[in-house]
Amino acid sequence: MSVTTVRARWVLPIDGRPIRDGWVTVAAGRVQAVGGGRPPGAAKDLGDAVLLPGLVNAHTHLELSWMAGRVPPASSLEEWIRELLRVRRLGPPAGEAEVTDAMTRAVTGVDATGTVLVGDVSNTLVPVPTLGQGRPTRVVFHEVLGFDPVDPVAIVREARKRGRETFSSKKAPGVLFSVVGHAPYSTAPALLAEIAARHEGPAPLSIHLAESVEEIEFLHKGRGPLKTMLKRLGVWNGTWQVPRCGPVEYLHRLGYLQPGTLLVHCVHVTVRDLEQIREAEAVVVTCPRSNTWVGAGVPPIARFYGTGVPVAIGTDSLASTDSLNMFDELAALRRLAPEVDAARMLDSATRVGAEALGLGLRFGTISPGREARLVSVALPTNIGASAEDVEEYLVSGVHADAVARLDIPFH
Repeated sequence: MSVTTVRARWVLPIDGRPIRDGWVTVAAGRVQAVGGGRPPGAAKDLGDAVLLPGLVNAHTHLELSWMAGRVPPASSLEEWIRELLRVRRLGPPAGEAEVTDAMTRAVTGVDATGTVLVGDVSNTLVPVPTLGQGRPTRVVFHEVLGFDPVDPVAIVREARKRGRETFSSKKAPGVLFSVVGHAPYSTAPALLAEIAARHEGPAPLSIHLAESVEEIEFLHKGRGPLKTMLKRLGVWNGTWQVPRCGPVEYLHRLGYLQPGTLLVHCVHVTVRDLEQIREAEAVVVTCPRSNTWVGAGVPPIARFYGTGVPVAIGTDSLASTDSLNMFDELAALRRLAPEVDAARMLDSATRVGAEALGLGLRFGTISPGREARLVSVALPTNIGASAEDVEEYLVSGVHADAVARLDIPFH
């Protein structure tokens, strides 16, 4: 069995203290040992670099990659959705080949910028092109919409069947999937309740939640731009009962607020909402660049961390952000919450994300037994001497050229 040891100026295991002049030993594609000082035997020296576990993008939509640059920033979520739907109706100018090509480029970019695991939302289950061993691992959320469904039980049953057929062990070995709802304003309560009741895992539930003030108005008062949009689309259900509560409580009533449920965005949540999320053992997935792009507002990043909820990070899709680079997303978090320790943000982008996607035993830390999907980031010559300086550098806007995925033999 081949054994490889790499050393670097800094190693960030994430589940332990940063190690200056650290090393990592790998065999059969898994971490065998981590330490500092003199490595055991010969080692590949990465020089002035920091070694960390591959990053985790907990929320994106790879199938929307062909829309990059085609849905401009908006002043409100409803305005952005209208334009998204218009672009989607027109379809890709070059046909389905353009969808595949765009996904190929997106996945290549994800891989090149240090992300090894993604939570990918899909309506169509368009397959991601096979890009070989370096391709990021996917957890797929097969998203269901429908505010006026005739038969919620049949819809969920068919969605689960499609997922099982698409991600069978022969066709897509190792891919986890689950059937999920899109959002409270687009997925009927009966449909959300059925999805929650039939959920089996191992992938968690996920849902876009508390993304906009329009959503809050819709759930509390049953009116506003989102209701108008549903009517315009011909999917309004006149028998829908206004819940007169916030989105977190709404999910709780429907049984959807389960341990591990990924609550994506949460831009407009109260402290009580976050306490309820924490008590339910659910997870907030924040995507601040997308929130700004779609006109939803600014997520309360410091409040997330201050209330103790698990925080994972996603980029959302290329229809609402400039890149799928998680280092770009970390820089956005840092700008919004300078008071939050950089180490906590890095924890969110690695360990918390991996655990949130149900793969915490494989990814997220550099520790014995975890997959050796490691990332090296070159350090500038003027970086400070402390671990805090290195962590701050990593969340403050790392250029893509400084990032390298390590090609450690998997045999």
